[in-house]
Amino acid sequence: MAKVQDQQDGLWVVDFGSQYTHLIARKLREQQVYCECVPPTAERPRADFKVRGVILSGGPDTVSAGDARALPAWVLALQVPVLGICYGMQLLVKHFGGHVGSGEQREYGAAQITGVEAAECSGDLPDNFEMWSGFKRSHQVWMSHGDHIERLPAGMSVVARSDRAIAACVGERGRIFGLQYHPEVEHTQNGAEFLAYFARQVSGVGERWQPSSMLTALRHSLTKQVQPSHKSQRILVACSGGVDSTVALVLLTQIFGQKWVKGVLVNTGLLRLDDLERMQTLGLELGVSLEVVDAEAEFYQRLKGVTHPEAKRKVIGATFIDVFKAYSQAHQDSYGYLAQGTLYSDVIESGGGGVHPRLIKTHHNVGGLPEQVPFEIIEPLRSLFKDEVRKLGAELGIPGAILWQHPFPGPGLGVRIAGEVDAAKVKMLQQADKIYVDYLHEHHMYEQIWQAFCVLLPVKSVGVMGDQRTYEWVISLRAITSTDAMTAQVAEIPMRHLTQVAARIVAGVSGVNRVLYDVTTKPPATIEWE
Repeated sequence: MAKVQDQQDGLWVVDFGSQYTHLIARKLREQQVYCECVPPTAERPRADFKVRGVILSGGPDTVSAGDARALPAWVLALQVPVLGICYGMQLLVKHFGGHVGSGEQREYGAAQITGVEAAECSGDLPDNFEMWSGFKRSHQVWMSHGDHIERLPAGMSVVARSDRAIAACVGERGRIFGLQYHPEVEHTQNGAEFLAYFARQVSGVGERWQPSSMLTALRHSLTKQVQPSHKSQRILVACSGGVDSTVALVLLTQIFGQKWVKGVLVNTGLLRLDDLERMQTLGLELGVSLEVVDAEAEFYQRLKGVTHPEAKRKVIGATFIDVFKAYSQAHQDSYGYLAQGTLYSDVIESGGGGVHPRLIKTHHNVGGLPEQVPFEIIEPLRSLFKDEVRKLGAELGIPGAILWQHPFPGPGLGVRIAGEVDAAKVKMLQQADKIYVDYLHEHHMYEQIWQAFCVLLPVKSVGVMGDQRTYEWVISLRAITSTDAMTAQVAEIPMRHLTQVAARIVAGVSGVNRVLYDVTTKPPATIEWE
């Protein structure tokens, strides 16, 4: 990548509220194309970012509605190629004088589209029209639209149709593109290839975005945002024992040094078994400053009687802030920054990922914090997906055994105990979880699974042990495969392994007499239960 003081090379993705916007960014980054998601209200690009092209996402609006999100004037003023997807395509068609109809040609789910021959096109075609050869044969795409294009404006040509509607168009000799379907989803054939074509060949994005590029860009942005130049401007890093906060701690330490960066692992009482000892050893191995603060009693007290998942997350988030505030005060208020391992998937699920944000669940390090905090919050990984964080961690020299451990939520086991949390339940869950994860390691399955953990359910069941009736708690096993935590499939663990894990848990964990296996994908479920 070019030096950061030169202009960075990439795309802007304008987010009109589509549930798929984050997938556009993912597909582009998989092609090593740098991109940033921005709202329609964004200002023109900053001086150090060269926008080579703009992608307009889908969205829930109807272009003819009075309150519909409009096409920002700066999009066309940039004089760069523009790709409109679904609602984005409809905005372009309307802007240039075409007509968008509503309601009668709705298409949802898989559809077949077929391209048209160049001779049939009436408008301006790109010079390299042969690059559209993929449209000349019928292939499957994913539709999700209620409105449809009734008439294209002058200068635009239909290049593909579905059975019901115009599926793709092009205009201004290949500078304006429109797709009625979603190339970013897995169900669309050749979708990722088209996005790469738009980025590389149409927009001219040349630089390959690598982990080293991420590191260089983060160093540049963090040194501009954070200036730990006196005693009240040191950086606290909230550590959970997971991958993301560990990478954030190492990143900030390598940039600013141990003098200014302190990792704090709060013993909430909600950590996994042996996490405290493991993280203390890890701090020494990674050359970072890491301190454990014991706040177990405080967290248990505040969680007493709290059962609703959102309420628990907010209690945990607020308690974290109080603990960090007390820590800073004990050190003469020498910490002005609080850093967290927030990821892009956390931001999206907490309702911060779009123009029409939809809360799925509050992450304590995003939407779970109180409105007033005595620190400036730093989230250096906020725009990255999990796999990108792991690549960044490798670039920082963090061992693979650490980077490839399964994700662990910031609120810890508090969101894996459905209902009220107490010390006895935490102990049962810690023991069950260790048995489960150790078994996966023992049978070489851990590395094939994105995330595996136990959940303690708020129900008891009747059982029989040693000819005696029991009435005890139920554990559910969860194991999924994923690439970015935004969608997830169920890991297909053979039944013989599941029954062996269940037998070990029931035999080894006092208070548990039944084990289930969660076979729900994301969506409709989330990965964590709360």
